[in-house]
Formats: sequence, structure tokens, C-alpha cells
Amino acid sequence: MKIHFYLIIMCMVFFSCESSYVAVPSEDELLDGPVDGLSSAELQQFLRGDVAVNEVFTRQTGLGSTFVGTSCINCHAGDGKGHPFTTLIRFGQVDETGNLFLNQGGPQLQNRALPGYLPEQIPLGATFSKFTPPAITRLGFLQYVSDTTIIAMSDPNDADGDGISGVPNWINLSGYSIPLSNAITENGKYIGRFGKKGAAFDLLHQTVNAYHQDMGITSIFNPIDHYSNLEIDPEVATSKVNDVVFYLNTLKAPIQRNQNDAEVMQGRNLFEQINCIGCHKAQLTTGYSPINALSFKTFAPYTDLLLHDMGSGLDDSYTEGSAKTYEWKTPPLWGIGLSENSQGGNLFLMHDGRASSVEQAILLHGGEATNSKNAFQNLSQSKKNALLKFIKSL
Repeated sequence: MKIHFYLIIMCMVFFSCESSYVAVPSEDELLDGPVDGLSSAELQQFLRGDVAVNEVFTRQTGLGSTFVGTSCINCHAGDGKGHPFTTLIRFGQVDETGNLFLNQGGPQLQNRALPGYLPEQIPLGATFSKFTPPAITRLGFLQYVSDTTIIAMSDPNDADGDGISGVPNWINLSGYSIPLSNAITENGKYIGRFGKKGAAFDLLHQTVNAYHQDMGITSIFNPIDHYSNLEIDPEVATSKVNDVVFYLNTLKAPIQRNQNDAEVMQGRNLFEQINCIGCHKAQLTTGYSPINALSFKTFAPYTDLLLHDMGSGLDDSYTEGSAKTYEWKTPPLWGIGLSENSQGGNLFLMHDGRASSVEQAILLHGGEATNSKNAFQNLSQSKKNALLKFIKSL
């Protein structure tokens, strides 16, 4: 009897463990994790940055009177894309003359508020655009693509006649960002490479703006409280800001899945044939980086970091820097196949999340992308499927 009893217990334990087992995702199914080649000290800083991006702020720890989110992961779950509930609203600029509504809460709407305060409203007469938060992984590789490389990809007068004429977004340098010695300027302005229109110069600029505009938190880099417009003591330590910047710099690049699948390979060839590659460059190389693991690395982001005319259908009458209202920076496609993981099981693509599938996103392309869109529409269904499968493998 005792033997039977022990057998029953062992079976119960075995099947209980078996039913509760959860498979560990493979590396190509994850966006987070450090880039290869970091030193022990750098890995420690990466981990500190990881903790910092997961910090939830409260009134007691500096959360702004008005704000968008309470932490970085509010908008970037799993380091991935945001969704409609975390979509930002920017307002107040229609051309290169600058934002006309900075004294009325611009450039970003803080749509939430602490008790006793009112959320902001879009001022009367202000144009605005919705920005779905992008994935934040692999940004360090884009940080260290040289200005020379970016300018070499630009073609403002469409000299090659392919209908594509990308240009950089030239922006004013923040007072705290320090460009590399080989940075190129135009009329005193520098190339912006982060954000939907490339309005942020580097990851420090992007991070400081996120603390300030998204969470209402001041730093030594921007000590002005956006609600009172008064200078106050920094609410986040400089070391923590630097740790977040390092974390963003050293997140690994997404790994393409099913690279040897015949249909995926066919889709890649079609991607090139209909000239999607004209903007979504398959291969870039970094220049020098003070982070050795990022120096002189070849990678596959599927972007050119340039602004392109995307047509009247994507013209929101709002802009940043020198970009026109109808110009958008080519978003990297790497990681797009994992976007559903952070977007609640659905896809919300394009700058404002209006596309619910990769195919719909393609069909929303206009302007310089019209020829490629038309070529896609003229493909047979089987070839469309192959092209879409390739994009989803990225």
C-alpha cells in the first residue's frame, strides 16, 4: 500500500511540474539583453540602466504635476513598441521657424495629472501629431553611424532618378550634448537621428526629453519644471540618466528569424526588387564609438536615418526641426516581427499606429514611396506573402 501511495505522489509531482513548465524564449524572440563585447564594468552599468528604465515615479519621487507616464516601461514594454494607450501627442510647430506654443505646454501634451491638477489641453490653433512610442532596443548602433555615411545616403535633388530624395533633419544642438569630433554641421545645426522626425541629436538628448516631457522630471541637463516653468533642483540623479543612456546604447540588435527559409529569402529579393531598400537600407556600419563594443560594427537596421516625403496622406501639419510636415524619418524595420509582443498581441504601425498590419502600412506609403507601393500592389498574392513574411522575420 505504501509503495502505491508513493507512486501516486511521484506521479502527481511529475505531472504538476510538467504542466507548469514554461519554455524560455530563444534569443531571436527577445528585444532586451546587452550587446556582445561589454566589459564587466560596462555590464554592471547596463544592469543599473535596466533597473532605472523600470523605475516607477510617484509624487514623492518627482513625478510631474502633469505627465504622460510614470516610468519608461509605460511606453516601452519589454523595450518594444508602444500602443494606442501610450501614444504621445506633439503640437505647436508647422515649419522651421520653431514651436509657437512653448509657453502653452508645447511641444508635448501631458494628458495626465496628479490630484489637484488638470491635464493639459491642446491650445486653440495648434497643429498636432500622434506619435506611437518606438522600440528602444539597438539604438546605440544608430547613434554611431557617422554623419558622413548619413549624408552620403541623402539625395536631396534625386540625382539618381529613382524618385527617392532623403535628407537629414538639421536641428539645433542641445546645451549638454557633446558631438564627436567628426560631426558635420550645416548653418550651425547638427543631424538629428532619434524620434519620428529625427528631432533628437543623441540618446542623451532623447533621454533627458523623455524624463522631462513624459514624466515631468527635471535633471541637471534640464532643470526647468514644465508645469511651473521655474528652475528647480534635479529630481533624477545625473548618474542615473547616464546609466539609462548607456543601457539604451548597449541594448543588443534584434536577431532575424527564419533567415534560411526559402519564402523569406524570396521575400528579401522582392524587397530589393521593388526598391524598398531605397529607404530601408539593409546594411550600415558604425564609425568610432567610445563604447568599444559599438565601434566599426556592421549591422542590419533597414533604415537610412533620413527624412522622406511620405505624401499628403501622412501630412499631420506638425513638424520638428527642419523637417517638413509631410516628411518622416525612415523607421528601422529590425524587430518589427516582435512588435506584437509589446503591443498587446496586435500591430500598431506607422508614426501614429494607424496601420494594423504590415500590408496596411505599406499601402499607406505615399510621396517618395509611391513607386514601391505600386510595385507591391502589382505583385502576385504568393509574392506579396513572401515579401510580408520576410518583413515579419526581421
